[in-house]
Amino acid sequence: MSLTMSWWGVASGMIYLFLGATMAVTYGTINTIIALVLTVISYGIINSVLARYSLKTGLSVALFSRVLFGRFGALLATAVFFLTAMFYAIFEGSVIAVAASSVLNGLSYSVAAFLVVLYSVPLAIGSVQNFLDKLNGVLLPIFAIGLVAAVVATVARYGYSSEWLNFVPAGGAPAWGWLHAYIGYMGAWILMMFTFDFARFGKKRDVAYHTHINFGFPFYLMAFLINGLVGIFLVAAGQVANVSETGVVEQLLIVLGGGWGLLFIWATQTRINSANFHLATVNMHAFFDRLGLRLGKVLWALIVGACVLVMMSATDVFSYLQKALTYQGVFVTAWVAVAMVHILSRRYRSMFGDRVFYRSDEVPAINPAGLTAWLVGAGVGVALTLAGLDLWAPVVTVVLTSVLYATLQAVSKPAWYAIDLPSSELAKP
Repeated sequence: MSLTMSWWGVASGMIYLFLGATMAVTYGTINTIIALVLTVISYGIINSVLARYSLKTGLSVALFSRVLFGRFGALLATAVFFLTAMFYAIFEGSVIAVAASSVLNGLSYSVAAFLVVLYSVPLAIGSVQNFLDKLNGVLLPIFAIGLVAAVVATVARYGYSSEWLNFVPAGGAPAWGWLHAYIGYMGAWILMMFTFDFARFGKKRDVAYHTHINFGFPFYLMAFLINGLVGIFLVAAGQVANVSETGVVEQLLIVLGGGWGLLFIWATQTRINSANFHLATVNMHAFFDRLGLRLGKVLWALIVGACVLVMMSATDVFSYLQKALTYQGVFVTAWVAVAMVHILSRRYRSMFGDRVFYRSDEVPAINPAGLTAWLVGAGVGVALTLAGLDLWAPVVTVVLTSVLYATLQAVSKPAWYAIDLPSSELAKP
């Protein structure tokens, strides 16, 4: 239950309501619902596999990346992870700051941003087992009640009509809109890395629960489908033609009222930001520690907070965040592709049995199979994005990376994964 409370805080971000609303305005409600169902299924399957492996081995993203890419490649993967987690912290924190400055007279956005960071930094210092579960447990009722209240208040204000299910963009829903919406949801595959870093804290005796429930379909049913439907309903009922990054927030403040709306937004964003700040801190810590810059966790939390505050205070924060996350998302989907092929393949087990080599003195600087597949796949994805084909970049990246890694892994040698170890050492369980 401790790990469940910590992890399920990730399901309450405003980003899920925003994504659902944005997809509906762009592709129509029916197409978005189809995409949401497919997203829940695919996320549930992939994360069940990742959670089982992480729980079984106890490895974090940083340590598992050493297996996949070698010591140097692992540094790059860890950097992508902490930067992405930090950018999501900026997004969710900015949502709170926008809401607070809109409701509280005399409170500027800059001051609100400072206050958000001021109370968020301690969330990164507390451990998953001993702090985040308690925080998210306290905020859970506010999130659950607020989500229901938002729907009820919207019906009370605008009345109920089933037309929200037929909501389509101007000019009608585009052909293959459901596929485009589904690909759009691939941009949030950073949750696969989140899953990996959280699942390692689970107990082996609870593997079935964590695999099928905690990190499985029920979580993504809540995170994507239910939140997405609420987001669609809010903008459709309020007849919001263009969904901005703060449009859903403004709609919540309208239907719930300033005070209750702000409380709901604060609770939801604080729940997910507890994970964002925590993961950004521990992975930044791991990254610079390997480079020889050894500072305490508290100092890295303060550095993360300072970076988040500076970027929250920049102009047009949501615009540059979307661009940054588009490019980082390509590297994340490529990482997931390599991880899934590695876990499902028998090649590694055929060489080493149940032994997993991940310590820095056990793995080479570069694993040719993993690093080549990851960088080539991500490179093609970046090129497609620069060429204006960013919609298809995640799909091409995943397919190309998976094929490349499967091909290279099939001809791999033990020395690509473990260095200078005698056969007697390799045979140890």
